[in-house]
Amino acid sequence: MITYLYIVQIILSIALVVAILLQAKGSGLGGIFSSETGSVYKTRRGVEKTLFNLTIGLAVVFFLTSLITVLLSPKG
Repeated sequence: MITYLYIVQIILSIALVVAILLQAKGSGLGGIFSSETGSVYKTRRGVEKTLFNLTIGLAVVFFLTSLITVLLSPKG
């Protein structure tokens, strides 16, 4: 069972890295298509909001699987 948890952790870590890298630095995904570089505050909408929430969810699930792996790992 511990092997399956390791595999899940590897898949989650790769998905988390991809989700973080998909988020554009600074202006966000909306800045790629529009020239709104002057605004300081920008609300997340659509794909950006979904990607942001997905990143948070992946991080929480990765943390929980890490805790479960530590608790179930053989001591020694």
